[in-house]
Amino acid sequence: MGNEQSQLPGIDIDEKAIEVSDFWSQHSASIIAAGNLTNLSIFIGEIFVNGSLWTSQTPLEKCTKNLMVFRHPCIIKYISSWKNNSKFYLAVEEVIPLAQVLPKLNSLQISVGLHSVLKALHFLHENASASHNNVCISSIYTTKDGNWKLGGMEYLSRYKDISCDYLSKTRSNRYGRSVDPNEEKLLDNKLGRRDFIDIYAFGALVSEILKSRLKDDSPVLSTFRDYCKHELQNADISKRPSFENILAHEFFNQDFITIHSFLVELPLKNDEQKSEFFDSLVDKLRLFDEEIVASQLSGLLLSRLVLLNRNAQEKVLPVLLTPKTDANDETQADLIFSEDSFKIHLRPKLLEIFRVRDAQIRLLLLQHFSKFMHIFTRDELLSNILPELLVGIKDTDDRLVAVTLRSLADLVAVLGAAAVVGGKRAKLFTDGRPVPAPRRGTTTRRASAVVEAVAGGGGSAGGEVAAVERRSGLESGNRGVDELPERPRPDGEEGETSTEEIEMSLGDENDIDNWEDWDMNEANQTAAHHHHHRPIPNGDTRESPPLPDSTRTVADPARKPPMPEIEALDIKHRVDVTKKEEFDFFQDMEPVIARADKFLVEAVGQTVAGGKLALNVEEAGEEGWMDEDWG
Repeated sequence: MGNEQSQLPGIDIDEKAIEVSDFWSQHSASIIAAGNLTNLSIFIGEIFVNGSLWTSQTPLEKCTKNLMVFRHPCIIKYISSWKNNSKFYLAVEEVIPLAQVLPKLNSLQISVGLHSVLKALHFLHENASASHNNVCISSIYTTKDGNWKLGGMEYLSRYKDISCDYLSKTRSNRYGRSVDPNEEKLLDNKLGRRDFIDIYAFGALVSEILKSRLKDDSPVLSTFRDYCKHELQNADISKRPSFENILAHEFFNQDFITIHSFLVELPLKNDEQKSEFFDSLVDKLRLFDEEIVASQLSGLLLSRLVLLNRNAQEKVLPVLLTPKTDANDETQADLIFSEDSFKIHLRPKLLEIFRVRDAQIRLLLLQHFSKFMHIFTRDELLSNILPELLVGIKDTDDRLVAVTLRSLADLVAVLGAAAVVGGKRAKLFTDGRPVPAPRRGTTTRRASAVVEAVAGGGGSAGGEVAAVERRSGLESGNRGVDELPERPRPDGEEGETSTEEIEMSLGDENDIDNWEDWDMNEANQTAAHHHHHRPIPNGDTRESPPLPDSTRTVADPARKPPMPEIEALDIKHRVDVTKKEEFDFFQDMEPVIARADKFLVEAVGQTVAGGKLALNVEEAGEEGWMDEDWG
């Protein structure tokens, strides 16, 4: 095939097959492109297949060619194809065979799916003049959103290529129940119709799918099944309706099917049709069960074309992207999805959309982000949402950056500032609110500390202590007067030293000395505090002059005297420097350095020795260096 491509780089194909047919096997696959993980379906077939029909192309190669040529929302989307090691590979969107999910579907889902297949057949016959020739359950697939897609295009042929010989050669490989027994005879009909083959096959498909559901569902299904059996499979092809007439049947004119069909074919609609559709969409969706709407329409409602439509942005998305938090709240009656339905069906789609680097799409999501962000788990916010938001703040679009920063602010309450901002943080701001005044009749810990300082302090802090005494007397005397709240500090004074800080420093110093005696003397201090100061008459709040020392009341002798200075209580370690007398065993071994004593020897006369060894001793005089030699 001339349009073949090379193998997709980085693709990972699952060895286990989902389905195995006569000509190929279907496998799941995934590929990472631009940092995004995409799931695909891979069909693998042999390069050489026996049979006269497949001399030039294998069934999988012919199916690939038709998928490349005929593009429709209800036909499987072609991705790529290549050959490798005597195998042919076809990559398409992620789909699974209809036969694997059909027993789990309800009547409404089946109705929507049959309508999609019918739309695909209508496109092939009316727009492409081509016949599928093998419409059956095995040629239909479903996406993860539940949409039915037509596949199995290996027997498709143009009208001009349909012949009796072709039909007879392919009959053995096509699905028997979908083959018209008289198709070769009817091929040369005077009407020149070529759609009768697929019309007959579609009737057989409907009869087979609805066969097991007639007992439980509405009579509409039974009526439509009879219609397909007697009209679509009529031996007289002139009485067989066209695909356009089948689409007009009441079975396909339900509101839900109409909504689904319009969303699928949205690219084909004009602006006027789109505007009219979105204006009334929300009211229509409320008429259906939210589970059906979420499972069948959530993917279509979150498609790119819907998100970028202005009418949809104003009328649909505010309701769509806001889950119900309380079913009994009347203010949320207009909303469509509960939190449970939102989590199951919309959350996975939103996670995928957040990976899309489109400014308009991202702006739209972030405008409603605060309404649905609680639906995501913490891991999803950290792993999927937060990295994408951090990318957004680096964009050159100021509007996108502003909206992204607002969304990051919303995430702080959920993830914490450390996860959102990162890096080391410190407390750089203080609380500058005014401190409220203490209640009447209560003594704060700071005031008690100041009183203790008055009782035990003196000397260098005499002036400050006297001021503290006067202030304490004022506070005790005004107990009957309405107290005024403390005046807040003016701006800029927080950094200056105030009387309050002096009091605190005094209290702290005495706190150290009296820590052990704190609890024992606390009650006595409070009593002494009220006894030492004279109350000021009501109405006169001016500060009274200090009392002389002689008039001050002496403390109660029963009161325990204050503890002495901490230095006096400190334990002193005294080092004994007295050395013990030790016996020195080596005292007699010490060398004695002293001048040798001189002894006088009496002079003896010269003695002459005789014999051989006698030496003559002569006076040599002074033969050393003389004084003149130093010169």
